[in-house]
Amino acid sequence: MGDVLDELGGLFAEAGEELALVGGPVRDAMLGRSHHDLDFTTSARPDVTERLLKKFAGGATWDMGRAFGTIGARRGDWVVEVTTYRSESYDPSSRKPEVDFGDSLEGDLGRRDFTVNAMAVRLPGREVEDPFGGVVDLVQQVLRTPGTPEDSFTDDPLRMMRAARFAAQLGFDVAPEVVTAMTAMAERISIVSAERVRDELVKLVCAPYPRRGLALLVDTGLADHVLPELPALALERDEHHRHKDVYEHTLTVLEQAIDLEHRLGDGPDFVARFAALMHDVGKPRTRRFLDDGTVTFHHHDVVGAKITRKRMKALRFSGDEIDAVAKLVELHLRFHGYGTGEWTDSAVRRYVRDAGDQLERLHVLTRADCTTRNRRKAERLRRTYDDLEARIERLSEAEELASLRPDLDGNQIMEILGIGPGREVGQAYQFLLDLRIEEGPKSADEARAALLAWWEQRAV
Repeated sequence: MGDVLDELGGLFAEAGEELALVGGPVRDAMLGRSHHDLDFTTSARPDVTERLLKKFAGGATWDMGRAFGTIGARRGDWVVEVTTYRSESYDPSSRKPEVDFGDSLEGDLGRRDFTVNAMAVRLPGREVEDPFGGVVDLVQQVLRTPGTPEDSFTDDPLRMMRAARFAAQLGFDVAPEVVTAMTAMAERISIVSAERVRDELVKLVCAPYPRRGLALLVDTGLADHVLPELPALALERDEHHRHKDVYEHTLTVLEQAIDLEHRLGDGPDFVARFAALMHDVGKPRTRRFLDDGTVTFHHHDVVGAKITRKRMKALRFSGDEIDAVAKLVELHLRFHGYGTGEWTDSAVRRYVRDAGDQLERLHVLTRADCTTRNRRKAERLRRTYDDLEARIERLSEAEELASLRPDLDGNQIMEILGIGPGREVGQAYQFLLDLRIEEGPKSADEARAALLAWWEQRAV
């Protein structure tokens, strides 16, 4: 990193401009973390920055947002973003920040969200600038704002979400005065675009300590505006775990899903984590009290899937993400019909078919959903799910279960029945698919005979 810092610092100094490494890279370096994405701030205007970065990167630059003063460049493994000193604020009724270029490093640092992100290293001399005590807050692991939190959150309400996100990412506490301001100003988050809120929520959920951030959103009332389904769970009692409300159960399921995430590959898996967070959101609407004092939540899986779709659409998630999370929420109870292994092979096939490409995530969610303190019960559930996975594996090896298709394709169906494209072909295809699920693979002759028998019976 040193060579990159010195070279860039020299280029800007020769042009008569100031340059400083700033924000996250400075914070992370002090925490002993390294990465190849570097953020800088400068006195130079964007046109000058672009010209200097072309010298540094050999022309490999791009416009990250010229109106906001940011130009990006890449050289080898290093990605740099250089932003002109600036100040920005929100009009009380606007979703977009108003940006003005500033004229000093300290003024630029003063507009940043938290003191631990308001430190800089001047280049090329490498003098540390810490006008707001970020080093002390870093040592004490606390998030404070450079100025008053009320002014900071008035300038950009999304910083309230960022407080929760950094608490989740760094494991830091949030200063009491910051929590107080977040609580008093929570409603102001509503002027921020859904896309910006969504992006912060994704980073929070994918952080190492998401419980910290989510609890802060709920405790301050921010969740009432960005994810109201979560605080609503705190009012409910889980029918299987009466010592916990559904809110606490949900956070535990999320943490247990994270512990199982290695089954899905490297790194955080947002879909699996968000499905864990949303899996019981249908319970408040489906709660019923029986005469014997028990509580039921019938069909909360189906209701929860609909609620999940609505919330994710409001947050502008992609269709693929919405479909994946909603499918997991809808299927998260399916395993409980397995009992002690009574499912037929056809039921196992249906489980795999319905899960589709979310099967591995469904394994994770279903296992994570066991939060009982009864060790014997937990062990029995684990063994039972082990058995289900083993059966899926055996059937998959024998039948290529992951790509369940009828034993005849559409062209064969039309040829055998002597019909052209249309709804009847789809009906015949579904019949053969159901037959495959119920009875397993068939030879071409067996499938042909079954199809003709179905066709004749249908004509009667």
